[in-house]
Amino acid sequence: MTTTVQSTSNAASQALLDSVNGKKNTTTSSINATQDRFMTLLVTQMKNQDPLNPMDNAQVTSQMAQLSTVTGIDKLNNTLESLIGSVQTGQSYQASSMIGHNVLVAGNQVSTSGTGGYFGVDLPIGADKLSVAIKDSAGSTIRTLVMGAQNAGTVPLSWDGFADDGSVAKTGSYKFEVTATTAGQSVAADGLSYAQVMSISNNANGIKLNLNNLASVNTSDVKEIF
Repeated sequence: MTTTVQSTSNAASQALLDSVNGKKNTTTSSINATQDRFMTLLVTQMKNQDPLNPMDNAQVTSQMAQLSTVTGIDKLNNTLESLIGSVQTGQSYQASSMIGHNVLVAGNQVSTSGTGGYFGVDLPIGADKLSVAIKDSAGSTIRTLVMGAQNAGTVPLSWDGFADDGSVAKTGSYKFEVTATTAGQSVAADGLSYAQVMSISNNANGIKLNLNNLASVNTSDVKEIF
């Protein structure tokens, strides 16, 4: 009696497996492993069931539906992983075109080798007046640049390399502070450093642009490309 129940149940479970999932997929080892584990558990359960109260078709169908759901999730995960990999590869190729270009990114440094340098300011809402104080390593202001009204957005700026007293600033890196006002009230203004893209890297945190000032930034952090 027990032998008859096992034989009938195993045949039914295979028929249900074929009808629910079709032929066994051999393209993904993880999916195969999931199916094998599930079938082993199901067959073991059927072998040890009460012959006088065997599993009915509804129970078998329910468990096979669970297997179909798990298999579908595995397939979806594999598809998404493949898609993400393809997108990242495409982004890497696109980002590589920025190598050698100069960009404006968040920062407060400007360099000079005797002829000044470039930098920028990000103004979320614009300003009636904009001023920039360029400071040396001691924190002393050597040059103040005063500009008129500026529209909202990225404002590329340049420094001619001279101090307020007319002397040429020493070669090196300087910090700058931005002050923006509208109707006499301070408004938001963020400094932007000017740097060259030397290389790109792709890691778990996404694509990074490696700059010549030793900073690494996301492509979304770039405010302007030159």
